[in-house]
Amino acid sequence: MSRVDGPLLVLGVGNILMRDEGVGVRVVERLRVSPELLPADVRIVDGGTLGLDLLPLIEEARGLILVDAIDVQAAPGTLVVLRGHDVTGAFGGHVSPLQVGVGDLMAIGELTAVLPEAITLVGIQLAEIDVGLELSEAVEAAVPGAVIAVRDELRAMAAATDAFGAGAV
Repeated sequence: MSRVDGPLLVLGVGNILMRDEGVGVRVVERLRVSPELLPADVRIVDGGTLGLDLLPLIEEARGLILVDAIDVQAAPGTLVVLRGHDVTGAFGGHVSPLQVGVGDLMAIGELTAVLPEAITLVGIQLAEIDVGLELSEAVEAAVPGAVIAVRDELRAMAAATDAFGAGAV
């Protein structure tokens, strides 16, 4: 069971060497630029491709926001926000072989009851998975919206868990 006094965890995952596959990491990098816009008890983590090694971080959290590339057959750059059980179901079809690790992480977290009750996926529909460091134009354009979505989700989670006062985000 997640800790009620633990941090709100923002976990960006993906492989930055595979273009859009790394968008989750790129979003958390942008969140780190303005930490004053985040509450003090938020932990921002570049989870990269660590997969199951991230389970202890999740177990300590009272809320989890996962940021990742997704494939929901939408227009490239489409922003999708899923909550609760919809998050674990989102990893049934894998964007890339690396996403198997995220799906496994969510499944094991659910099976072992370490996933917090407050869980959100902020996903961006990818356009390209290929060797390269740059995001595609459509996915890059969606990053600022994803940053705002993460901040909004933090605000909602904080209010639900009474972690900090109004106006902190």
